[in-house]
Amino acid sequence: MADVAGSTVSPSSTFDLGAFVGDLTIEEDLSSDDISLEGLQQELEECKNDEVVANILSKGTKLRDYAKGVENDLRKVELDSIQDYIKESDNLVSLHDQIRDCDSILSHMETLLSGFQAEIGSISSDIKILQEKSMDMGLRLKNRKVAESKLAKFVEDIIIPPRMVDILVDGEVNEEYMRTLEILSKKLKFVEVDPMVKASKALKDVQPELEKLRQKAVSKVFDFIVQKLYALRKPKTNIQILQQSVLLKYKYVVTFLKEHGKEVYNEVRAAYIDTMNKVLSAHFRAYIQALEKLQLDIATSNDLIGVEARSSGGLFTRAWEPLKNRSAVFALGDRLNILKEIDEPALIPHIAEASSTKYPYEVLFRSLQKLLMDTATSEYNFCDDFFGEQHMFYEIFAGPFGVIDEHFNSILPNCYDAIGLMLMIRIIHQHQLIMSRRRIPCLDSYLDKVNIALWPRFKMVFDMHLNSLRNANVKTLWEDDVHPHYVMRRYAEFTASLIHLNSEYGDGQLELNSERLRMAVDDLIIKLAKNFTKPKQQTVFLINNYDMTIAVLKEAGPEGGKIQMHFEELLKSNTALFVEELLQEHFNDLIKFVKARASEDPTASPDKPITVAEVEPLVKDFASRWKAAIELMHKDVITSFSNFLCGMEILRAALTQLLLYYTRLSDCIKRIVGGSALNKDLVSISSIMYEIRKYSRTF
Repeated sequence: MADVAGSTVSPSSTFDLGAFVGDLTIEEDLSSDDISLEGLQQELEECKNDEVVANILSKGTKLRDYAKGVENDLRKVELDSIQDYIKESDNLVSLHDQIRDCDSILSHMETLLSGFQAEIGSISSDIKILQEKSMDMGLRLKNRKVAESKLAKFVEDIIIPPRMVDILVDGEVNEEYMRTLEILSKKLKFVEVDPMVKASKALKDVQPELEKLRQKAVSKVFDFIVQKLYALRKPKTNIQILQQSVLLKYKYVVTFLKEHGKEVYNEVRAAYIDTMNKVLSAHFRAYIQALEKLQLDIATSNDLIGVEARSSGGLFTRAWEPLKNRSAVFALGDRLNILKEIDEPALIPHIAEASSTKYPYEVLFRSLQKLLMDTATSEYNFCDDFFGEQHMFYEIFAGPFGVIDEHFNSILPNCYDAIGLMLMIRIIHQHQLIMSRRRIPCLDSYLDKVNIALWPRFKMVFDMHLNSLRNANVKTLWEDDVHPHYVMRRYAEFTASLIHLNSEYGDGQLELNSERLRMAVDDLIIKLAKNFTKPKQQTVFLINNYDMTIAVLKEAGPEGGKIQMHFEELLKSNTALFVEELLQEHFNDLIKFVKARASEDPTASPDKPITVAEVEPLVKDFASRWKAAIELMHKDVITSFSNFLCGMEILRAALTQLLLYYTRLSDCIKRIVGGSALNKDLVSISSIMYEIRKYSRTF
């Protein structure tokens, strides 16, 4: 064993266990079969670090001796302990008695607690039972309250208080009556809607009385509302005030009839429609008749741009003029103000008639449409508020629409006032915007219909003007006068009016028609110009007419556009032509020479050189009469052109062109051999410039 133990000790141990255990012998009473060395090595490993074991081994004491010493110490301690127990025997007996008493007390307490536990268990069971009973009672109380609430509501909804009967049968229709009607309505709905109510016995007692009350209430409110409706038929009744201050206060009457007396409601509805249809039709008919007395006739079928103004006697004296109001037929003028007053109140005929004022038809048209818009708006809103039906408006206004259409259909075929028709088209457009801002759609179809009727009529009248220009008799229109022709003035005013009325709308079709009219008047004015025998007169005639047209277009505003530009180009080209004709009339030889020879080099053509003898007559002729010629040109311009400023611009252009011609002549003379001999006869450029400035100051 010693050898085995020694061989298993770890080489890293600090002492040799074999040296201490080598003498161990196994006692004889222990058989080798009872001794197991399994785990010995592990135990030795565990004990080698133990402080006590290490201390024993370090002293070199043999284990057996040490074991015997320990055994002796234990026996001694045991004997000492026995002695201590003997000394303390009385205390131990006392402790034993106390423990036994405590055990008895604890046993008694256990018995009491067990009893308490049993009683508590019984109480818990009772509490649970009481809780269940309480919950059951709470549920039954809740159900009874619900039942009581429903029963109370049922009783309240189904019973008919005597006070309610008295009010509905004998009371006047007032605010209290209306509140009672609402209560009756709720009771009627209650018995009709709920199937459980229909099956109740209480209903059998109450239903006949409810039906009697319903019939009585329906009859009474029918008589009341019909009486109010008849008040609308009285002459000079302000319908809107009656509707707003009287009828709307009782609008629940109509609601009650709609819900509980459908047949009677239909009668009320039909009575109102019939009443308002007749009343409004009569009002509009009377208003239209009053407006017709205020109408100012503007144009007839003969009042066209290309129709001649017959004359007899003097040049400007017209014995007969087909234009009744010439200034208003083609010129817009103050008629434009109607678009600025688009939302002003309608005319009051008797006030206007008292002042003997007459108005163009578009003014009457705007008043009629304004009255229609305001009346329609009020009626549409009232139908919605009072009856809850917007569609019945169209049934009410079938009559008024018919009256207005009848009037319009009689006026439109006889309307030859193109400016008035275009104003009415713009009025309709503005009224459509007003109704759109009001969010009232009831006149949409009517206003569209009127607009659709106006455009073809305008196109027809416009084409009459166009054809009057295309088919004009030049011989009857021509007058031996170079001043602006009245046809051209009519055209200018008419075109300016249409341009102004189209400025904010940009109607392409109207612009196209205006271009067709411009082409027709171009052809006509050229034909009229050709009737003058002298080209100069033709040019002056064209310039005067173009200048007048441009001035009229400019007065209408800056919207002249392509048409104005077209006439400005014509004016420019004809002005240049007139300047040449005017200069050739007074300085023909000089101009011919300058155009033919002035640009030549006098020494470049040896066969026909420019000589002093050739230019001397020109220089002397110019020097002798240039001031007189300019004065004649000035007088000619003054008498030829209607527009003073235009004439002055033309004279200035002529004098400037003359200065250019003379400057070229002077330059040519300087290049001629011996040309210096003519210097004494040459007029200085500064002298000519002085004369030009003198006339400029005069202008």
